[in-house]
Amino acid sequence: MKPQRKVTEKSPKRGYLDGQMLIAMPGMRDERFSRSLIYICAHSSEGAMGIVVNHPAANISFPDLLVQLEVIPAADLIQLPGQVGAVKVLRGGPVETGRGFVLHSADFFIENSTLPIDEGICLTATLDILKAIARGKGPASAVLALGYAGWAPGQLETEIQENGWLNCNADSELIFGPDIDGKYEKALRKLGVNVGMLSSEAGHA
Repeated sequence: MKPQRKVTEKSPKRGYLDGQMLIAMPGMRDERFSRSLIYICAHSSEGAMGIVVNHPAANISFPDLLVQLEVIPAADLIQLPGQVGAVKVLRGGPVETGRGFVLHSADFFIENSTLPIDEGICLTATLDILKAIARGKGPASAVLALGYAGWAPGQLETEIQENGWLNCNADSELIFGPDIDGKYEKALRKLGVNVGMLSSEAGHA
């Protein structure tokens, strides 16, 4: 699924989970999604696409990534605006892990590149947004995900029916909050669920 498609109006079919958070159940069979919190960017009869928002990418910072992608030369690192260092780099999912996807607030928009999702959250997957952030002209809130999670038609619905996922409403703290490790429990608390209540079927430490 290409996230570049422009959405002009929201579909009235709210059976789909666009703009919702998926919370992995402890019994999740796919290790790649263990204790994952996923923001769903697109969900339709054609499948689903989302970004894992609570798994940090190892050993790389956003400024380092700007240099690697040749958005800025290494010599300019010292001149970056202060807020650039606060942008978190996440492991967004197992699909296209070499590609960057920026989830961000709706105060930044690139015509034909930015996908508005829901409740003031957008997705942009072009270098232009990285350049804007590096100049201090980017969105007020942003996270950069390497890769994304994808589901074939009907696959996500089947996984939900098999108790693989819970879902809750998204909020900016769950997406952009600095406490990445605490997001999973925070999402469960929104549903009034304690992690310990879910752990009965998880027989491993």
